[in-house]
Amino acid sequence: MAYKAEYIWIDGTEPTARLRSKTKIMADGADLPIWGFDGSSTNQAPGDKSDCVLRPVFSCPDPLRGGPHKLVMCDVLYTDMTPHVTNMRAKLVPIAEKFAGQESLFGIEQEYNFFQDGRPFGFPAGGYPAPQGFYYCGIGADEVFGREIVEAHMDACLEAGLGLSGINAEVMPGQWEFQVGPLGPLEVSDQLWLARWLLYRIAEDFGIAVTITAKPVSGDWNGAGAHTNFSTNAMREGYDPIITACEALGKKISEHIEGYGDGIEHRLTGEHETAPFSEYSYGVSDRGASVRIPWQVEKDQKGYIEDRRPNANMDPYVVTRLIVDTCCSALA
Repeated sequence: MAYKAEYIWIDGTEPTARLRSKTKIMADGADLPIWGFDGSSTNQAPGDKSDCVLRPVFSCPDPLRGGPHKLVMCDVLYTDMTPHVTNMRAKLVPIAEKFAGQESLFGIEQEYNFFQDGRPFGFPAGGYPAPQGFYYCGIGADEVFGREIVEAHMDACLEAGLGLSGINAEVMPGQWEFQVGPLGPLEVSDQLWLARWLLYRIAEDFGIAVTITAKPVSGDWNGAGAHTNFSTNAMREGYDPIITACEALGKKISEHIEGYGDGIEHRLTGEHETAPFSEYSYGVSDRGASVRIPWQVEKDQKGYIEDRRPNANMDPYVVTRLIVDTCCSALA
């Protein structure tokens, strides 16, 4: 029986890349080949040299089509088989390999917002809902919006075999979060992108749009982040390496902020559980710090740290590369 392979890739849209996909019909048992696409339609090539190459890097069962069908995450190459300039995965690979002995693990908390008819899902037409406060991990039709989409997405991720570790309603109406990990830098990045694709695709069936914009609603509402939890084998065995990692991150503030997603200055204001984007701090159990050390980590004298600065619209290939390079270099 022939099967459908949904080839998924990241385009060249700036400042925040988008996902694209198309379907290839494959003969029963056939391996996934490289494929091509029109890069002039994805901001990745001029019209007179439009061909770009899709190279499968990760595949899993397609939970939406079922049966033998697959989802295929790809990176983008030029026709000479070198990485495309937009291919951030290719830049992560050598860093992940260089520090593989430190066994980096990531858990990424992907926040997002539902929108319908141009306004946040759950916001009344022509007005605002009650202030944030009861929506976080809330229950009830007056506090929670879009749960059926969230449940369908969670089930799809699990059926696909992705490393989803949880979900929860977030601080503003129609805002949710799912977590991927703990996984290595390449694995967590591949799987986060696929989980995003599944979320967009499932919400499409409900007539709901998904946005990972950093500050989707101005005013007294939380932004959307992708808090990134990180550890190495040394950090999982002792507390001094945790402090070393926190100190190392504070020495490369600009480099990290530049790679943590568009619009970060609108989200990291020092309010709404954030530290100012231009400053750096770390502390135990402090959600107003740039980097949080969970209380149980201090108690156990080992564990992980949470970099709270990355935006929801960050590229995980970029964020994991920056964190591995900075922290593992300091711990080497």
